[in-house]
Order: sequence, then structure tokens, then C-alpha cells
Amino acid sequence: MIRLARVGARKQPHYRVVVIEKDRARNGRSVEVVGTYNPRTTPASLDLKRDRIDFWVGNGARLSERVGKLYAVPVSVSVVAAVAERAAEPAAQQIPEAATELA
Repeated sequence: MIRLARVGARKQPHYRVVVIEKDRARNGRSVEVVGTYNPRTTPASLDLKRDRIDFWVGNGARLSERVGKLYAVPVSVSVVAAVAERAAEPAAQQIPEAATELA
């Protein structure tokens, strides 16, 4: 599984994107570090080794939900803006459905 492992001080999160066995602890021993993510910078900094992620996915590794969203962000786009857009899309789609049910 490819997921985030939290590092950094209290109230100052910084994450490593790691390849790790699914049943290990969040910060347990990983197989390989394939990137970093720092949400505290403006815009958030994201550094991924996309070729290594593709290699592991090709060998059966699955992306966590959050890493999947980060991986889908184009390299030239701000991470904060792209993740916010993706988070807003499902909510925007659900509002009209709820409005039609009430009518």
C-alpha cells in the first residue's frame, strides 16, 4: 500500500509518501519512501517519484485515498487548489439531487 506517514513536530505536520505493507503501523518500517508532502507551505509542496509509484502500482500496490488525490494533481498546479477543487466536486453534485428530492 502507498500511503502517508506523518513526520515533523507537534502541530507542524509533514508527511512522507511511503510504500508499506497494509497491516503495519502508520509510521512503521516502510519498504521505500517515494515522496514528501508538506501542507504547511503556501502553496503546499508535493514531491513525488512518479516513476517509482507507477512501478509499485504495477506490482500490485494500492494508493490510499489521500495519496490517490495527491497523485492525480498535475505537476504544474497548486496542490491546495487542486485538492480543494476535488473535495468540492462531490458536494456540488449532491446539492441539486437533495434539492430535487425536497421538491
